Amino acid sequence: MKPVKVALIGSGNISYTYLHTLAKGGFSIVEMVGCSDLVPEKSKSRAETFGIRQMTTDEILADPDIEIVVNTTGPRDHHFVTESILKAGKHAYSEKAMDTGFAQAKELYDLAASKNLRIGAAPDCYMGSGYQTARKLIDDGWIGTPLFAHAFCYRGYNAHERGQDFPGFGTDGTTIHYDMSGYYLNVLINLFGGVGRVSGFSRAFTGRKLTNPAHPNYREPAPGGTGSTLSMGCLEFENGVYASLTMCSEGAGPEVPRVEVYGTEGHLSLPDPNNFGGWGNDVYLTRVGNERLKIPFTHGFSDIDPKIPTISGNPWEPCYNSWRGIAVVDMAWAIRRGRQHRSSAELALHAVEVASAIDKSNASNETYIMTTRVERPAPLTPGYMGRSAEASIDNI
Repeated sequence: MKPVKVALIGSGNISYTYLHTLAKGGFSIVEMVGCSDLVPEKSKSRAETFGIRQMTTDEILADPDIEIVVNTTGPRDHHFVTESILKAGKHAYSEKAMDTGFAQAKELYDLAASKNLRIGAAPDCYMGSGYQTARKLIDDGWIGTPLFAHAFCYRGYNAHERGQDFPGFGTDGTTIHYDMSGYYLNVLINLFGGVGRVSGFSRAFTGRKLTNPAHPNYREPAPGGTGSTLSMGCLEFENGVYASLTMCSEGAGPEVPRVEVYGTEGHLSLPDPNNFGGWGNDVYLTRVGNERLKIPFTHGFSDIDPKIPTISGNPWEPCYNSWRGIAVVDMAWAIRRGRQHRSSAELALHAVEVASAIDKSNASNETYIMTTRVERPAPLTPGYMGRSAEASIDNI
């Protein structure tokens, strides 16, 4: 089958893991063509590392053979870049989130629909071995009827200490409330389906002082932002499951990621949704009257051995040992097969609306009724491991 040609806009830190998956992952359905960046040195380095073309963004958008463009720019640029991709007649896949707010994301959703183009967004960690195994356990009845879930992310960003490195950080749509909630929402939607109602609390924490002695305003109050850095949502899924979603970027290290699911006959302790599975990110099942058991993965796409060095020579490439970008592979198969892609426009839009709903519920002091609907993404086929796992993607 003719491969789908793919290019990437935004050759910053997170581009490594995408390019590694799409250029070096051994997937037959994608052909990674090139990458661009506003800083030519960045795209040049990435192109040389992965054996692809250094291109300008205009060249990518004008190339008639490129069908999918991956947008790994910063959150403030997601809307403009994705809009440009769609207006150029190409399918778009965005690094999380789809946009910095529901209204903006809905504009992109409507634009893609009007042009009969596909749009999707990260994160795709729910397609990894950890959460595909969890999905199978729930679907096969190992915890009985699911009742409720807890999803929790406690981090310390301290972005105010390095403001020049985070331009625009702290504004609406750029904080942990959007930066990380998608990981937890996508795994919950993968397990339970769409959300029907949302109640929430959220605020921007303003109690910090600058603690870096090198900062010119050391010990003075840290500048505040308008985006939520503390948030807690109560989600009612359409299938009746309740879930709590808590995001905090005002803590201290180490990070505390938690996802737990409780049912009538047992409960699951699940891995960090920012990972694909393995190397300490495992699935544990506790049945009524039984011990806590570590469950072997039923699916492929575990994280790559972290001891394997990066091919760029930089040991600090973010998420370098992950499979980020397999949703792009799935989109490519979906284009050729004429089916829905798993990280769909509906999934991306629904996740952004849930995050927005928490803020809106907090502001209005009312429960928010969701306006979008989404089906659970189709599960991958179990039993495929390693790079041959491409077959587990192309199963619907």
